[in-house]
Amino acid sequence: MFQTERYDAFLREIGGFVPRERIYTDHLRRLAWGTDAGFYRLVPQIVVRSQGEEEVARLLRAASRLQLPVTFRAAGTSLSGQAISDSILIVAGKNWENYEISPDGEQIRMQPGIVGQRVNELLKPYGRKFAPDPASVKSAMVGGIVMNNASGMNCGTHANSDKELLSVRVVLADGTRLDTGDGQSRAAFARSHPEFIRRIEALRDRVRADGVLAGRIRRKYAIKNVTGLNILPFVRFDDPFEIIAHLMVGSEGTLAFLSEVVMRTAYDYPSKASAMLYFGDIREACRAVVAMKKLVDEHGEWIVRGAELLDSKSLSAVGDPTGEGLTAVLTETMARTPEELHRNIKVIEAALAPFRTSVPVRFTDCPEEYAKYWAVRSGIFPSVGGTRPLGTTSLIEDVAFHIDDLPDATADLQELIARHGYDDACIYGHALEGNYHFIINQSFGTQAEVDRYEALMDDVVRLVVDKYDGSLKAEHGTGRNMAPFVRREWGDEAYALMKAVKELFDPGNLLNPGVIFNDDPKCHLRNFKPLPLTDPHVDRCIECGFCEVNCLTCGFTLSSRQRIVIRREISRLKQTGEDAARLAELEKGYRYPGNQTCAGDGLCSMSCPMGINTGELTHELRRGELPRGGAGWRAGDFAARHFAGVKSALRPVLTLADTAHAVLGTKAMSGLANGLHRLGVPLWTPAMPKAYRKRFGPATSPEVVPEPLRVVYFPSCINQTMGLARRSPVDVPLVDKMEALLRKAGCEVIYPRNMEKLCCGTIWESKGMPDIADRKVAELEEALWQASDGGRYPVLCDQSPCLHRMREKIGRMKLYEPAGFIWTFLRERLEFIPTGRPVAVHVTCSMRRMGLADTIVALAKLCSAHVFVPAQVGCCGFAGDRGFLRPEVNAYALRKLRPQLVREGIAVGYSNSRTCEIGLTTHAGIPYVSIAYLVDECTRAK
Repeated sequence: MFQTERYDAFLREIGGFVPRERIYTDHLRRLAWGTDAGFYRLVPQIVVRSQGEEEVARLLRAASRLQLPVTFRAAGTSLSGQAISDSILIVAGKNWENYEISPDGEQIRMQPGIVGQRVNELLKPYGRKFAPDPASVKSAMVGGIVMNNASGMNCGTHANSDKELLSVRVVLADGTRLDTGDGQSRAAFARSHPEFIRRIEALRDRVRADGVLAGRIRRKYAIKNVTGLNILPFVRFDDPFEIIAHLMVGSEGTLAFLSEVVMRTAYDYPSKASAMLYFGDIREACRAVVAMKKLVDEHGEWIVRGAELLDSKSLSAVGDPTGEGLTAVLTETMARTPEELHRNIKVIEAALAPFRTSVPVRFTDCPEEYAKYWAVRSGIFPSVGGTRPLGTTSLIEDVAFHIDDLPDATADLQELIARHGYDDACIYGHALEGNYHFIINQSFGTQAEVDRYEALMDDVVRLVVDKYDGSLKAEHGTGRNMAPFVRREWGDEAYALMKAVKELFDPGNLLNPGVIFNDDPKCHLRNFKPLPLTDPHVDRCIECGFCEVNCLTCGFTLSSRQRIVIRREISRLKQTGEDAARLAELEKGYRYPGNQTCAGDGLCSMSCPMGINTGELTHELRRGELPRGGAGWRAGDFAARHFAGVKSALRPVLTLADTAHAVLGTKAMSGLANGLHRLGVPLWTPAMPKAYRKRFGPATSPEVVPEPLRVVYFPSCINQTMGLARRSPVDVPLVDKMEALLRKAGCEVIYPRNMEKLCCGTIWESKGMPDIADRKVAELEEALWQASDGGRYPVLCDQSPCLHRMREKIGRMKLYEPAGFIWTFLRERLEFIPTGRPVAVHVTCSMRRMGLADTIVALAKLCSAHVFVPAQVGCCGFAGDRGFLRPEVNAYALRKLRPQLVREGIAVGYSNSRTCEIGLTTHAGIPYVSIAYLVDECTRAK
């Protein structure tokens, strides 16, 4: 059977049990889902968004029968080429998020698709945390963390996945399922696979009988090491099922599919302190690290929990002003009590006394202060990557040395990188574990650049392996990047052991072939990912995928990273002219998943190390579809110039819809609205408000006369036009309620002139008409400047997305949305009387981006003792008018909301964006209204 016929047969078979919408065969989605954070590119033939263990078992059985290779992928944050495939890619992400925590919080059972940071959020109430803490923990998923044995800054070798793992559920290549923590499953497997168990035991005994090999294994794993398969279990465990479970750790999907893992959790020390230590040279810094590594307390626990080295170029990249040519070591200690923490600091200071520090040693236990130190550490990668030449990529290599070799090895590594001409490279990382990352900005556009990279890697291998017997990969996985060097690092005996394990678990070599084991000595120099320029807003993207946790359409249509991947490929095809048909397919296929369903909310920028806002790319693409002078642009220009008339025309439409609702009832009206929406009409829902109009007169007087606070109140366009929904829990439109609240607090309310004509311009910006948007905000700025007496009085806008754009464009006045304004100006003017009922708060995208998320929550806590912020609900997906035009995006974004509200017994939710509140009300099962209503309900004038 030819290869194409086998894939066709596979599709026919799995089509019987996997819904079509979870099988991707079009080039656009295969390319999008086939991309990970590494610098290699393969495009899978088929992508399956898997759901459930039984489904995966059937997928693997089908692939095994047809001899088709399979690769598994979770978040796609891997760096070494281990999550890409040119065959079948099985994704285990958003459909794999179940978990179970033991009553004492000391164990957690997890599926592979739950994000590491989410695990920490779940464990926080228990005073526990997820022990592995890779830098990608806010984006990486448990499956990838465990299967790559990713560690991080504090967990080292003592608390990595291998040490904390208790049991696994796996699906083998032939579809067999095994739960190593379940007695019945173990017994069944022993009966069905006796030869498998016998061979595991034979390999164990072979290792135990070879003292040299066993000793080498212990030495290699005394430091971080993920080069090759994890063979430490043969030394650590007698039980074959324990060995099987721990062989999964670091196996990178080459042995089995991990469907569930049970792990111990770690104690989260409540008292912490950090210091940024500065040294004149890198050797002295490393000698100090070696000394700190030896410090232990009376419990036998390490006193220093983290020591992150930052070389002089790292410090320069982040703009550290301390001095030229210095090396820093960011040091952290933790304790159970403040007293114990103080003792730890004294011990560390004494240990550092013999060393020459460039500034005095000073620890701080103030979270606000030491958070700045760690922000510097986190800023290295984006700072270096953000300044790289466009068209190149930032590569993070990952090595480890034994701690006693650290001073000399570090200096040698620094010299080696400089010798190869990587003048902007920097070294940083987990010095306490002898684990360094070095960043190089690399182009693969010419053979000369490829040759330079090859020469660098060859010298790195000679230094790390031949000179210091270290680890070529400490925590980033072997992948394809280090596959050619596994035998060289480990030697023939250990490599043969790894090969024997691979052949036992995967005799057909169908699970992630080419990863860890690869017969091509140049495989690390092939299939480089192209990074063509596509748009200045996103050209700095390194495709790490950190943005995806904040992208509401990730898993629905395309994620922010995937949008950039497709736009780059479109640009590449335009530049090369190599495949006109594929170019046309991608451009047509991109419209709905890439453009029409992008909320443009900018939340992706908040988790992007480069601060890239993919929404700006979307706005730019929409601008290209509406060229100045074209019909669409002229319509937008007309609306801007006649805005008062547009708002007046909208009010009768809202009245008509409300009248129809009253006459037909909710069920019939919803059916009619759905039918009209299928014809292209914006979707009506029962949350749609009635029309509203306010006559804006002169300034209103305060209820409390002494010392009135003058405030300019600009009600947003939508709140000037829309009143209350038919089943609203409140009875006064927001503009009137806000005015009443301000007057209650003793404010004199001033309205800008020509209110009906004013707008911040957000609607035009989102449609791709930035010139019109800027014109409107300029008109608004002038009106607010006059109303505020040249900026003397604060300005309040009642819609947070509008306020966000106003702050971006208007810099000469103090601008506030409701929560920030009330917190800043009204909190001391009002007496708060908390309600006894629980309330939910939705923090809008614009509030997050303005840094006001904590403000609205804190304000709600003045009003209620039980304030609930639903987990895993970011952008609501309404996105201005997207909720009317593409309501499926709103529904997907809020899919996890209603069950949480039901569990908490909440009847009303609060936010500060009217459009968001419409979408939230539609999908939450409870009404959402402005936070101003809650504050008014729970306060009285002082």
